[in-house]
Amino acid sequence: MQKRTLGRKGLEVSALGLGCMGLSHGYGPATDTQDAIKLIRTAYERGVTFFDTAQVYGPFTNEEVVGEALEPIRDQVVIATKFGFELPSPNGEQSLNSRPNYIRQSVDGSLKRLRTDVIDLLYQHRVDPDVPIEDVAGTVKDLIAEGKVRHFGLSEASAGTIRRAHAVQPITALQSEYSLWWREPENEIIPTLEELGIGLVPFSPLGKGFLTGTIDTNTKFDGNDFRTIVPRFSQEARKANQGLVDLLGQIASAKHGKPAQIALAWLLARKPWIVPIPGTTKLHRLEENIGAVDFELTAGDLQRIEEALSTITVQGDRYPAHLQARVGR
Repeated sequence: MQKRTLGRKGLEVSALGLGCMGLSHGYGPATDTQDAIKLIRTAYERGVTFFDTAQVYGPFTNEEVVGEALEPIRDQVVIATKFGFELPSPNGEQSLNSRPNYIRQSVDGSLKRLRTDVIDLLYQHRVDPDVPIEDVAGTVKDLIAEGKVRHFGLSEASAGTIRRAHAVQPITALQSEYSLWWREPENEIIPTLEELGIGLVPFSPLGKGFLTGTIDTNTKFDGNDFRTIVPRFSQEARKANQGLVDLLGQIASAKHGKPAQIALAWLLARKPWIVPIPGTTKLHRLEENIGAVDFELTAGDLQRIEEALSTITVQGDRYPAHLQARVGR
């Protein structure tokens, strides 16, 4: 497995990480704990050293699974987790809370669940409009000085917020959605990250599964699956967006690969400081994703993708309105 470096403080990780959320949260019933542990450890055996979780996934259960799975190899991996939601959720609704005392409380809980004495990369999960980002960055800076955290990150933050936070405590990575069907970060975010020396960790690099080519208009989602409320996954949008998957399929076929591998290889080719974190609950999909690291897209391949994408307009918002309001702050 190739290595990549996030941020100017030199956080070295595998070129492809593992997003662990789906093992416990968001995409239907949670995976059996032992099966989840097996998948995480198999990822490590195949060269993955970068594992992503968060308190809100479950909530809490995902951190516990990741902690148990990685405890025997803790000094050989990088664990990223996130704070920023008040848990348990008041009235069953997710509420943002990045007050300094709550960040500290959250970090202490994460350390216990992850069975470690330090968090390698700590993200603010979503920007809290009620707490100045300077206060958030300052609190994490103190936690780094105390040895509880190694690196600071933000998620789905605006360029302005990134700059303000970075001035207080250098940011190692931004985690945001970025893929062939969500390229908005190219407008302002990616140039800002390049200027400041901040890595990008794309979540949903496979378009929440759509870019794998395994989802079509007939696909039925579990009642607990987050995609049931995502406009981009309406039947009409799935039908309209099929052209993008067809394109990936054509390129993949010519290279004897899979659409998901082309989608990941495209991200890896964008910048040397981009580290996608595809998630899966299936071992064969894990192997498929890891195989993307070995795909070399030529300049001609990349040009063909750009030309084809210019003729495709992706349909449907990536979030329902109430969740869209929490990104880009």
